[in-house]
Amino acid sequence: MPSPGAPAAPRSLTDDTYLELLADTLAAMDTPARSQFLHRYFRNITHLDLRENQCLEIWNEMLARRRKFAEQLGQTVSLKTILMDVLSSFSLIRVPVIIEYEELKRLEVNAATDPLTGLYNRRLFSEYFEKELNRARRYGHPLGILILDLHRFKEVNDRYGHPRGDEVLRAAAATLQKALRTSDSAFRIGGDEFSLLLPQTDAAQALALGRRIETVFAELLRPLHLAVSVSMDHGVATFPQDGDQSDLLIRVADERLYRAKHASQSAASAGSSRPTSAPSPTTSGEPPPKAPPGSPISISAGRTEESEQRNPTEPAAPATPSSHPVASAIPIIGEPTPSYSVQRKAERVSMVGTNAYAVIGEHADRRARVIDLGFGGVALEFEQQEALNENILAILHVPILPPVRVLLKPVWTRRTQEGAYRLGCHFVS
Repeated sequence: MPSPGAPAAPRSLTDDTYLELLADTLAAMDTPARSQFLHRYFRNITHLDLRENQCLEIWNEMLARRRKFAEQLGQTVSLKTILMDVLSSFSLIRVPVIIEYEELKRLEVNAATDPLTGLYNRRLFSEYFEKELNRARRYGHPLGILILDLHRFKEVNDRYGHPRGDEVLRAAAATLQKALRTSDSAFRIGGDEFSLLLPQTDAAQALALGRRIETVFAELLRPLHLAVSVSMDHGVATFPQDGDQSDLLIRVADERLYRAKHASQSAASAGSSRPTSAPSPTTSGEPPPKAPPGSPISISAGRTEESEQRNPTEPAAPATPSSHPVASAIPIIGEPTPSYSVQRKAERVSMVGTNAYAVIGEHADRRARVIDLGFGGVALEFEQQEALNENILAILHVPILPPVRVLLKPVWTRRTQEGAYRLGCHFVS
């Protein structure tokens, strides 16, 4: 683009030569032939169906204005300039549009979006980030940013080819579009890298959304039947806690993404090096081994040990007998309990501090607080010990998700120091 004040580049003489040739050709024709020629000529170049006498009038006006402009400017004016000026003055073109509106919108969309996924591109990411950051500073609102990429995506391309890799990218884009609110924005900022801008979102909310995205993405990949375990890792940064400049927030999110990927790789390596001689409770006909008294209790549907439910700084409450009956399917801490070694499929999302709750049974008068939620199950907290069946019908009301009707199987229970009762359940398929 030329700098302001720089001399304009000399115009090609093609327009002038063409206009001179056209004028000489028409001057040699009689009036009827000239009118017929101009009628076809203007219809071809302007797509206007004009009358022949109107076409002749326009042409004469073009020649007159060309002479006038040449005298005033000291140089000839191009054919396109004269034509647009005359057509506008004749009210034949009210707005001198030189491109169709649909084509203009298509160009605008293509300039702002990624053609494969339909998400906004990296150029728009930088522009939107600065706007949202300025808005967050002005109103004192938090702003969350997620940087995501696809773990083991290169293996998909190497093993199945780029068309299957494109399907994985489109599944990632569909995951982000389903998870976002109206105010959020999703971008593809690299080959397998994505970013989310989350206005008025703090760190806890951004982390919860990131974990949900990982779970939903895994579900959308199932129809592809990939032998490669592709996952969507994420790193989170928030304004103003992690910084007040866009480059700093991106760097923080990138570093946390790197640490998350490194932790995932280390966990995968540790998992592959474990001995496999012990039979799995899901594949062996033998009963699972008994755990010694006082050992942590695992949940069979992919949840972590009960010891993870407890605050590390909070001492374990002793298991005390109660006069209220509890279903025999619910083990009490301290009793021998089967310990399953099924890998958890997704991280738990803590619901502490939210208004998440569960309606137990068909009646709304029995409720429990939802402590956390994962792919395999849920942890509930009751004000007092409840007599529960082996399977529990519940309706979960948690942020982000609509109310969900589920069937739960109690796995463990314990009493907190505050006197409440926590119950760990896994989802019944």
